[in-house]
Amino acid sequence: MTFRSRVIAATVVAAALAVVLASLTSFLSTRNALTQSVDESLQQAARNPDDNFGGANSFLVLADGTTPGIEVAAGFVDATVTKFAKGKLTGGLFRTVVINNQTLREYIVGLPVGSPIAIGNREGTTSTTAADVFIAPFSGQIAELRNLVRTLLFVSAGVLLLALSLGVLLARAALHPLEDVTDDIEDIAETSDMSRRLDEGDVDELGRLRRTFNRLLGTVEDSQMLQRQLVLDASHELRTPLTSLRTNAQVLSRAQQLAPEDLQQLTDDMVAQVDELAALVGDLAELARGERSEGPVERLRLDDVVEECVETARTYARIKNVVIESDLETSMVVGRRDRLVRAISNLLTNAIKFTPAGSEIRVSTAGGVITVSDSGPGVAPEDVALIFNRFWRSPTSRGLPGSGLGLSIVDQVVAELDGSVNVDRDPELGGARFSITLTTV
Repeated sequence: MTFRSRVIAATVVAAALAVVLASLTSFLSTRNALTQSVDESLQQAARNPDDNFGGANSFLVLADGTTPGIEVAAGFVDATVTKFAKGKLTGGLFRTVVINNQTLREYIVGLPVGSPIAIGNREGTTSTTAADVFIAPFSGQIAELRNLVRTLLFVSAGVLLLALSLGVLLARAALHPLEDVTDDIEDIAETSDMSRRLDEGDVDELGRLRRTFNRLLGTVEDSQMLQRQLVLDASHELRTPLTSLRTNAQVLSRAQQLAPEDLQQLTDDMVAQVDELAALVGDLAELARGERSEGPVERLRLDDVVEECVETARTYARIKNVVIESDLETSMVVGRRDRLVRAISNLLTNAIKFTPAGSEIRVSTAGGVITVSDSGPGVAPEDVALIFNRFWRSPTSRGLPGSGLGLSIVDQVVAELDGSVNVDRDPELGGARFSITLTTV
């Protein structure tokens, strides 16, 4: 069932419900008004037997079932009238009866013993219980109600046909802008032109849909640009070690002509280049994950995570005789442990790389803030805005091992954790001070 068909069906159903309710209300109010009018006439006749209200007739029924002073046709005195006459039922009762193909409205009043009665010109009292029955014609009212029902049926049918026609017209008019949006989206899907934007239109639901889709297109376009840039940057970064490996492999083909120390140097260079390639591929895979991680989100003790990273980093720091001091306070955060470990480890690896031999690195945690300070040259003020870019390396670090992706991964992980990362200069050690701020729980 199409959306247009659902709109039309909803319009017709709503109109049908409104018509049915209106018709039912009209019928019930008319029927009650007609019935109440006749009932009031019968009550007036009961209070004033000598007057003739609305053509009402009456007769008396004694406990033995007789009707003194008048003969009534068969059917007027039935079981209900007899019960009133015998005193089994008291009070009054209105009802509609059909006698001899005539519809009548009847009012039965139970009379106790000693009630005053008038038979012909004689007045007296009843020696037994009795029933006074008042009758008024009701066929005219029934005919009016039937005519009303027929009129309501014709009117309802006409209203439903009108609702169906209006539903078709309104659905066509209301859904035309939506069809235009759908056509534009299908065209964008076929051409894959993410630079195209929809006309935002008015400030309504369709305008909101267009603006939301435009934001989605912008996000996809930015993602495609980043992806293309990542591929270009990666190919550029891979070209250098691959070229160097190719050159060394060509030289290695003449290994018998090389001195042993030259051959050892060549082998060490190739191993280092392969390690650099492996690190670069690993960093690229980490960046390709984006903000979608597969590890479980859990509550983490930040000091425990940092301590784990520090213990691992100390193994590498000993080679350069670098000391890592830590001051860790307990705080709880929510995130993926593997991703947080990767970000902290990258900061520590950078700190070890730029810290001179025999110097110091300080690591601290407090209130969801992780600080890593080193004794290196620090980050130049003009480079602060660039250090988190992919493959960016400062002029002083281009001769050192690395891919230029470590800090990009740190920035990506921190963004995933809804945190922030900043860099400045440590006032005591003189080197760079990186601070990761996370929300505590």
